Amino acid sequence: MSASSRGGQAQGLLSGTGRRMAWTAAAGVTAAALVARRQRQAVPTPAQLRAAALEVLEAALPQKRAFDVQLWDGTVLPATSPPTRARLVLNSEHSLGRMLGLPLDLALGEAYLRGDFEIAGDVSVIAGLTEAFDTPLTAGRLARLLGDVQLLRRSAGPAPHPVTAQLHGERHTRERDREAVTHHYDVSNDFYRLWLDRRMVYSCGYFPTGAETLDQAQEAKLEHICRKLRLREGERLLDIGCGWGGLALYAAGHYGVEVLGVTLSEAQLREGRARVEAAGLGHLVRLELRDYRDVLASGEGTFDKISSVGMAEHVGRRNMPGYFRAAYAALKPGGLMMNHAIAAGTRRTNLPAWLGTLYSGNFNQKYVFPDGELLPLWETLQHASAAHFEVRDVENLREHYARTVAAWSRNLEAHADEARALVGEERLRLWRLYLAACVTYFAGGHLAIFQSLLAKPDGVGRAGVPLSRGDVYR
Repeated sequence: MSASSRGGQAQGLLSGTGRRMAWTAAAGVTAAALVARRQRQAVPTPAQLRAAALEVLEAALPQKRAFDVQLWDGTVLPATSPPTRARLVLNSEHSLGRMLGLPLDLALGEAYLRGDFEIAGDVSVIAGLTEAFDTPLTAGRLARLLGDVQLLRRSAGPAPHPVTAQLHGERHTRERDREAVTHHYDVSNDFYRLWLDRRMVYSCGYFPTGAETLDQAQEAKLEHICRKLRLREGERLLDIGCGWGGLALYAAGHYGVEVLGVTLSEAQLREGRARVEAAGLGHLVRLELRDYRDVLASGEGTFDKISSVGMAEHVGRRNMPGYFRAAYAALKPGGLMMNHAIAAGTRRTNLPAWLGTLYSGNFNQKYVFPDGELLPLWETLQHASAAHFEVRDVENLREHYARTVAAWSRNLEAHADEARALVGEERLRLWRLYLAACVTYFAGGHLAIFQSLLAKPDGVGRAGVPLSRGDVYR
């Protein structure tokens, strides 16, 4: 082949390659243009976001509600069951999409902590929103709703996560339990002082007439426990999870018993010891920073009575057998133990089964009570019985706790500015939501609280309780 022929062939090859390259480039530009066009079309307009939000809210909101909902553009969906007690305000077009993330309980809680929406008025009216789900959904409407939800979520964009509890190691070890207690209780003594009673009793109050103030109800609860334990002067009482010393001080001051109180919270210990000194009861009350397992296994002597108020929730299911075995061993024959603890309630959510699966139940675990576990009453009593305790009395104080947390919630709202200065906006939001939700869950039966009186009968079967409860309710 001549040189000129080889050159012409090469030129032809180059020309074909060039044409193919040009076509590929043109196709790429066209494809890019189509993608860009689709992306532009995928970005919802304000009108589309508003329409989608209204459709979702119409389906998700309870048909009878005592609160308004206000959209970011000022549109208001009025309450349907006056009087209006609260208003939920979506702060931007991104709010609802972020609230509809998965799992739903975390998305809703984190959206509030982050400030995606506000709650004006009675927070408890809205805190139990998901439990009031009552809208029937056909297959066709469900399909449309899922499309609207996807539209809102896609437009919401990424959102930062609030700060969660940072715990280390295996659950319910001594070290991790101390971290969990520190996360919840060592927030600030001054913060708790804003909304608890004057004794700083952080557990269910007792409202025998329903007309008691919070201070009166907490004093009545302390008296109620002391009577159930049949405390007598000179006895030794172990108070597991003594908090700020409210029960220890009351038992020593009113019944003359010697009390050892233990807590894992350094902040509680400081405050509690200061209160013991101020009351002049240092000769009867000793508060220590100790794990209950160390006390019960120390062999430093046995106790006539044991109280555990708001403590068993932190023990954990796997440790419950050991908890009761150790308490049984620490009691003298004929001794009594009061186990006062929140339990899972009997009422179930109104959410349809398919929607309930989208809940993790982990908001409380991540932000409020890390590693907390609520057992049903039957399981708790089963563990107690397996440790040879005799169950002598059980009282459900569910309605009393609903009143208690309602009072706490009102106090926190009344001191919101002071609380914000002490713990910051995010922590204040967390506690507003937590307390308000507890009002709904205790009032509605989703949560319960039981005082279980347990006895260690002596060698001839005597259990240290009279034939009648009359001495308790006199």
